[in-house]
Formats: sequence, C-alpha cells, structure tokens
Amino acid sequence: MTAQPPESPSAARRLLLVHAHPDDESIGNGATMARYAAEGDHVTLVTCTLGEEGEVIGAGLAHLAADREDSLGAWRIGELAAAMRELGVTDHRFLGGPGRYRDSGMMGVESNRRPDSFWRADLDEAAAHLVAVVREVRPQVLVTYDPDGGYGHPDHIQAHRVAMRARELAADPAFRPELGEVHAIAKVYWNCMPRSVVEAGFAALRAAGKESPFPGIASAEDVPGVVDDDQVTAAVDGSAFARNKSAAMRAHATQIAVDGPFFALSNDLGQPMPVTEYYRLVHGEAGPRGADGWEGDLFAGLGPADGEPAPAARQPEAAR
Repeated sequence: MTAQPPESPSAARRLLLVHAHPDDESIGNGATMARYAAEGDHVTLVTCTLGEEGEVIGAGLAHLAADREDSLGAWRIGELAAAMRELGVTDHRFLGGPGRYRDSGMMGVESNRRPDSFWRADLDEAAAHLVAVVREVRPQVLVTYDPDGGYGHPDHIQAHRVAMRARELAADPAFRPELGEVHAIAKVYWNCMPRSVVEAGFAALRAAGKESPFPGIASAEDVPGVVDDDQVTAAVDGSAFARNKSAAMRAHATQIAVDGPFFALSNDLGQPMPVTEYYRLVHGEAGPRGADGWEGDLFAGLGPADGEPAPAARQPEAAR
C-alpha cells in the first residue's frame, strides 16, 4: 500500500511530528493528528525507524520478530499506513527512507551496537534528512520527545536529538542550501503527561471498581513523559476523535492491544487511553491560554506571517 501525496501542501497551518517507531505517534498524538487533519491543516509524520526490535503481541505473528524471521519492520510499515488512514493523515514518511535507520532496541541490549542502528547514527547526517522535510513542508509547529525520550529508549532520545538539531539547521542558510530554502519553525513542543491527570485517571479507575481487561494495571510510573503540571503548556482536546485514535492504535496490532478505553503494550499492563493530549512548549511564544492555564491549540498565538503557504511538496516516500 502506498501513501497518497498530500492534497494541499499549501495549507495555512502545518504540523510536523517526529517519532521513533511506528505506533508511538498513535499512542502519544493520535487524537491531535486526527483533529488537525480533519480541520484541514497539513500534518506530516516522520518516523525514524521501522521498529524491527519490537516485541510481538500474540503467537500468530511471533515469527516476524527480530530473533526469528526478522521481518517485523516490513510488517510494521503496513501497520503504520493503516493507522494513518484511520487518522486522516496522508503525509507520512520514514527518516531517510524506509529502513535507512534500524530500531536500536531497549537501552543496553546488543542491538544498540549494530552499525545501522538509529542510536549509532551520525547526528548531522540524520538531521539533514529531516532538514529536507522541514524546508519542503515549512511547518510552524514541531512535536517530538523530551531529552529523555519520555522513558529512556535510545531511539526516542535520538529522535529528540535529531528533531532539535534539524530545527536549528533548517534555519541556517549556510547548511546544505541544496536541501531547500531556509525555514524557522515558530513553535516546538515536547510530548508530556501532567502528573495530576495521570494520577487522577488511575485513582478514578480503581475507585470506580473497574477492572482493566489486561492482567495488570499500570501506574503513573509506567507512563512516559510524566511531568509536574506547571511544566505543561498545552492540552489538545481530541475527544471528538477518540474512535480514530483507538482505531489507529488497533492498526498497530503487533504492538498494542486495545479493549474499549484501555490499552496495553507487550507488558500486559492496562492503562486508560487519553484523548486529551498534552504538550510542553520549549521554543516559541505561548498563545492565549484557557482557564486551566494551558493553550488549547498548538498553533495558538501564531499570526498571519507564520502561516504563509508552503511551496509545492514532493510526493512523500512510499509506505507499503
């Protein structure tokens, strides 16, 4: 299956998300992506690896795993394409092309040492691939991970480094002018989860006597990117797109099990599926905030000068 080229690369508002593996985008930003795509904004997803080292849920596809056929990456290309259809996102790409960088696995494992692992990628070389996308799409807003990658996974940490370096280099006229006209991204957000929201979600779950459909129940310590509330800048209400997010997560069937408002990864620890998604602004000026003190729109505060139409975009790299 091939990703369709964007219908309108000249959309006034353009959002770029940089993620490490297929499925990270749907878990962390699925409702946000669906909302902005539905509003006619241009949403671009760049995924840095194929997720070849992921643990496979269930016995039916266990043969795909890295220690058996090592064909999980190709399979996950299809899962990502299916997830993007559910979210209405037509512009999704792999950094440097599918398979350019391999999933590094969890920190400290043997796959970190592979020369083609993303963890070992030269930073400026990897960032250059993203600079080309930034200068083409010309997003006003970039979303990626915090410096710890949310929970310390080497590919998430590297995705953070690449995204932040690409933001810097894309605005530098001395860097690789053949990659396109320089572009400065107005706002950069890191994914996060406010501690009060996480703790309240698990407390309400237990107080109501509801049981997770999974063997265990996660806790706040199991949720990536938990921060104190005063570090949160924006809360994007994606409740109208809860079904889209759930469907996108289901599409990543080798990695995520979904049951109603719950989901679990390979650890079988169930947790609520958030449809309001939270962000920490680390570059740019915050726009108007609501009564809760958070922006409700990642584009808040951006004026007309920040929304000039982008030049015609090339067709995104194939996702089969």
